Amino acid sequence: MATKIYAALLRGVNVGGSRKVPMARLRALLEGLGLTGVTTYLQSGNVVFGADRGDEESLAAELAAALEQEFGFGVELLVRDHAYLKAVVDACPFPAAELEGKQLHATYFSGPVDAARFAALDQAGFLPEEFRLGDRVLYLYAPDGLGRSRLGEALGRPALTKGLIATSRNWNTVSKLVELTEAPGAGR
Repeated sequence: MATKIYAALLRGVNVGGSRKVPMARLRALLEGLGLTGVTTYLQSGNVVFGADRGDEESLAAELAAALEQEFGFGVELLVRDHAYLKAVVDACPFPAAELEGKQLHATYFSGPVDAARFAALDQAGFLPEEFRLGDRVLYLYAPDGLGRSRLGEALGRPALTKGLIATSRNWNTVSKLVELTEAPGAGR
């Protein structure tokens, strides 16, 4: 099997002073698992790596088990390949090029999401904030940023994400992960 480039998106690490996952230890852990080209991006749990085995789900399970053993606590995470990450960017229903990175976010989900899951939200009551659904992703336009977003807070309620792993990234990170997962020599 040829090496494929992935991004692992760790949920809820290095936020608020708890659940510390030092990036140097994270890189060493993945390298110890035989993964290649391991690179971290920011301190918030984004790691890019190459693997010549498995798929998104099996790699996520392997990484989750290794993280729990190494750090002593469970870490929910998603693994996504370059093609998926690029498709999320390409399918964005908002004018990403015209917005600041803090105004647009992608929440990645471990499985499919449909409009019925969010039907109880009165979207009109949150305007000008808006969201749209895609393939295992929710796009959130929050003009004042996620930290001030009433809609973002409502979308993060456990009842709406029940049964799924959900982790959000601002558009700058979304775009950077596409760049970092692009295979060497594939146009960059």
